[in-house]
Parts: sequence; C-alpha cells; structure tokens
Amino acid sequence: MAASESITPVLAILVSFGAALVILALHQRPNLRDATSVIAAVIKFMLVISMAPMVLRGELIEYNLFTVLPGIDFAFRVDPLGMVFATTSSLLWIVAALYSIGYMRSLNEHAQTRFYACFAVSLSAAVGGSFAANLFTLIIFYEVLSLITYPLVYHHEDEAAWEGSKKYIVYLMGASKTFLLIAVALTYFLTGSLDFAHDGLLKEVSSSPLILTLLYFCYLFGFAKAAIMPFHAWLPAAMVAPTPVSGLLHAVAVVKMGVFCVLRVIFHVFGVQLMGDLGLGIATAYLVSFTIITASLYALTRDDLKARLAYSTVSQLSYIVLGAALLSPGAMVGGIMHIAGHAFSKITLFFCAGSIFCACRRRKISELGGIGHRLPWTMTAFFIASLSMIGIPPVGGFISKWYLIVGAIEAQQLAFVLVLLISSLLNAAYFLPISYTAFFDKEAPPSGAAPTAPIREIPLMAATVMTTALLSLLLGLYPDYFLSLAQEVIK
Repeated sequence: MAASESITPVLAILVSFGAALVILALHQRPNLRDATSVIAAVIKFMLVISMAPMVLRGELIEYNLFTVLPGIDFAFRVDPLGMVFATTSSLLWIVAALYSIGYMRSLNEHAQTRFYACFAVSLSAAVGGSFAANLFTLIIFYEVLSLITYPLVYHHEDEAAWEGSKKYIVYLMGASKTFLLIAVALTYFLTGSLDFAHDGLLKEVSSSPLILTLLYFCYLFGFAKAAIMPFHAWLPAAMVAPTPVSGLLHAVAVVKMGVFCVLRVIFHVFGVQLMGDLGLGIATAYLVSFTIITASLYALTRDDLKARLAYSTVSQLSYIVLGAALLSPGAMVGGIMHIAGHAFSKITLFFCAGSIFCACRRRKISELGGIGHRLPWTMTAFFIASLSMIGIPPVGGFISKWYLIVGAIEAQQLAFVLVLLISSLLNAAYFLPISYTAFFDKEAPPSGAAPTAPIREIPLMAATVMTTALLSLLLGLYPDYFLSLAQEVIK
C-alpha cells in the first residue's frame, strides 16, 4: 500500500484530550461544559472521516512522533482496520455525549465534570489505539483506556461501585502486566521490531511452534478487554457504572479495544498464514465458541436488564474473534463488520436501559410490563436493536452474521455454523421476551423506589436512542462503507 505523511490522525486523538481540559476549566458553567463535549465529538468525527477516502483508495496515512528504542516508535498509521474502529467510536461519541446530558441531568448525578472529562479522554485513547502503527503505541493507549475508565466505573462511590471497579482494574491491569508484557517482550526479542506488518510481523521468524503458540495465547488472554472466558468477569461487574458508561464500555471503546487488539495480533502480528500453519485459528475458534454459547446461557437467566445486556456483550464480542480465527475471507469480513454492527445495536440497548431507569427507576425485566405504552420510542428502539443482535434482516447485525456463516462454510467448519445458529436462537430467547413484556404484558405496579411523577419519555434521551437504532438499521441497508473497509483489510 502507498503511504503518505499527515498529522491528521494525531489531531483526531488530541481533540478530546483538549476537550477534557476545557471541560475541567468550565466546571462551574455546566451548559458550556456539556456543549464542549458535543462540539469536540463532532470535530473528532469530522477529522476521522476526512481520512476515509484515502484509506478506501488503498492508501495508508502515517505519522511518526518519536523513536523510543531501535525498532520501537511512538507512531501512527491509519489503515482500513483502524478506520473501522475509529469511525465507529467517533460517530457514536456524538450521540453518547448528547445522551449523557439528558441522563446525568435527569438524575442530578454528582461529579458530572469528572464524568465528562474522563469520557473525553477515553475516546482519545480509543482513537489512539485505532491508529497505532505498532504494538508499543497500541499498548500505551490500551493502558490509558483502562486507567481513565476506572473513575467512570467507580462513579457512584459506594460499596457496589468499589467492588465492581476493583474487579475491573485487577482483571484488566493484571492481565496486561503479566501475559501482555511477556508477549511484547518476546515479540521484540524474536523480531527486533514491534511494527505491524500486512502479512504478519512474525511471518519470517524461525522459532519453535511451541514458543509461538505460547506467545499467541499470552496475547489472547493479555488483551482481557476482549472478555474471552475465563477473563470476562470484569465486564458484568462494571455494570455498577452509570448507563452512559455502560454504553461506552460495552459498545464503543473498552470492549471494542479488546477485540480490535486481538484482530491486530491475528492479522498483523502473526498473519493468516502463520495462524493456519500453527493451527491457532481453529483452536481460537473453539475457545470463543464456548464463550459465545456459555455467555448466552448466562444472559438467559438474568432478570436485571443491564446484567443480561452485559452477558450478551461477552457473547457477541467473541463473534468478532471467531470471524478472524476462521481465517476464511467471508468470516474475516464478518468479524470486522461485527465491530460496527454490535456497537450501533448494543449502545442502543444500554441507552434504552438508562432511559427506562431515568423514567421509572426500574432495573428488572420482570418489572417492565406495559412500559412500552409509556415509553414507546425507547422500547421501539430497543426492539430494532434486538433484531440486529439476533441477526434478522434488514438490521446491521444480519450482515455480519451472514458473512460469518458464509465464512464458516468456506472454511469447511460446519460445527461453527451450528454455533452461530444456536447462539442466534439464544439471542432471540433472551431479547424478544423483553419487548413482549414491555408491549403486551399488563403494566407493572410502581415499586417503592419509583418516582411519583408520570412515566414518560425524556426527549433528548428518546431522540438519541432512536438515532442509534436508525444507525443500526442504516448499516443493514447500506453496509458499503464498512464492508469496503473490511474487504481492504483482508486483501
């Protein structure tokens, strides 16, 4: 691929860092503070999308800030895989910023300035990881994302928040400081470089299959944000955070950073050829298939709405890794497409959960009888996003699941076709009853914690959940942008 130098990716990263400083300075002027978050989100997205035409033409955009050691640079490279993640995260930050204003103000949440500042820096870390040119730069932003989201998980500052945030940071930092540190050091020892390569950095390395296999699994488990079992428990525990944070964790930044890093390792550290030669693709596929089915069964048993969505996320993330691990063109495209498909749908679902809580303080699915008549826009958006998660056309999730199934057939691995079909049935089993309860069951009596005011939509929140639901629908109807980027990745 041809490459050109540009500072644009650095500017896209710095926008929200700068916004965080402005937000802190405006802590006594809430209207300007909140507007800063939205304006910065729009600017970031415009910078990211301005690079898309070059990337779609097969060109790379590079910028090297400085060299740390021989073969280790703090550098950026915009390529198709990075554009998928960066476009998704920067676009959804716009609606997340708007939604957060409605959520935080309706609940009169404390520490709103800290919330918005950390939220902004987390998106800088996500885009920085998207455009990382090597493992060194990627891991810097990976760790920044872990640290800056910790205050968001601990936002409520109560006992539940302490327990959830403790598990969050122990899992993520513990995995990176053990498995990931070993993996990066061994990679540098074997190659003398940490730069991503189109056919795999380790392609020409002459080392024993055992060493390379151990190296691969250090990466797979070191990137614990991917939530592959048994390194998944941090994710349901993080549900103590406010709903906008849950949307950020489960749809936009944190978990997507995890699976994005795994895809970088499969495609650009090991490479498709080496993955196939070592049998690592099929081993990974079986491992994540266990996660897909088991997490879906856990989701089926949860009455708490956010807990059900959390286990659904654990399951759906492994679809992305499964697609890459099958190593066939269709499956790899499906896995990459699911980054966007899952993001648009899952952020909608979490935002709907937050809208329900703000309107009537209800968390449990069994308490949602008839709520669809009081919150029609919210529950319509929830239903559309549910269809995407199940994989029903014409919503976005159908595109990625279609390619995953076609890819499994291409790889002559029919067992994984069965995994995908079973998991889709389980998706339907734990999502559709929620919409049925909301629209067709008798209205549940108010609980003691419910507000005395009538249950009704909060306009700003209703508008944002419908926007993300429509984005999910548009992805299914017009998938060309993300599909073209995915196809560029596997060329």
